[in-house]
Amino acid sequence: MAYVELTQVGHVGILTMNRPEALNALSNAVFQDLIKALDEVERNEDIYVFIITGAGRAFVAGADISEMTTMNVAQGKALADLGNSVYLRIENMEKPSIAAINGFALGGGCEMALSCDIRIASDKAKFGQPEVGLGIIPGFGGTQRMARIVGTGHALELILTAKIIDAAYAKEIGLVNRVVPHDTLMNEALEIAEGIARQAQLAVRSSKQAVRRGIQCDMDTAATYEALSFAICFDTEDQMDAMWAFVEKRRLEGFKNR
Repeated sequence: MAYVELTQVGHVGILTMNRPEALNALSNAVFQDLIKALDEVERNEDIYVFIITGAGRAFVAGADISEMTTMNVAQGKALADLGNSVYLRIENMEKPSIAAINGFALGGGCEMALSCDIRIASDKAKFGQPEVGLGIIPGFGGTQRMARIVGTGHALELILTAKIIDAAYAKEIGLVNRVVPHDTLMNEALEIAEGIARQAQLAVRSSKQAVRRGIQCDMDTAATYEALSFAICFDTEDQMDAMWAFVEKRRLEGFKNR
C-alpha cells in the first residue's frame, strides 16, 4: 500500500496516512489503500484496537481538490458514497479506533477523525470543515457526525463559517477527548489503545456496539439492546473467569477472548 502504512505494536494496529507531500489528501488511490488496510485490521485476529494517524504535518488535510475540479453530479455522488462507506466502516467496525491527530484535520480529514471512537489531538492540530468556501458541503458524514458530537450550534458555526480552529478550542467544544504535547501524541494514543487491549475483547466490542447503536435510537430501544448484550456476556468464559477471580481475590492472568 503506497499511501497507508499498517504497523503493529502488540495488539494495537497503527494506520499511518502516508502521503505527506500532499498533506495526506484523500485521492481515490488513498481511499483504496485505506480500504485494504482496514481489511487487514479486520482479518488480523491479533489486532484488538487500531490507531489512525498521519505522516508529516497533517493528519489528513481533506479530499484531493485537484481530482474534484472536473467532477459532475454523478461523480460527486460516487465520491461521497465512497467516503461515507469507508468512514461508516470505521465507525461500525467491532474493533475500537483511536484518531491520533498530529496536524491538519480538515474537510475529509476532520470527518475521518469524527468517525473514530476516541480522538486524541496534538497541541499543534488544526480542525475545520472548509467545504462551503469551495462551493460544496461536507460529504463524508461531517454534517451528521459533527452535530452529534459537538451539538448543532457548534457544528453549524464551524460548517457555515468554514473557520479553522485549534486543538484547545476543539477540546473545549468536545470535538476531541484530550489535547497532549505534540511529541507525546503517539505514546498517549498507544497508552489508551493498550488499556483497551488488556480488557475482555468480547465485552469491549459489545460495549462499543451498544453505544454506537444506542445513540441512533430512542432510549427504550437502546436499553433493550443493552440488556440483551449484557445478558449474552454471561455465556462467555471471560465473564466466568474474571468474576471468579474477583470473588476469590486472585489475580486474573489475562482473558481468553471467548
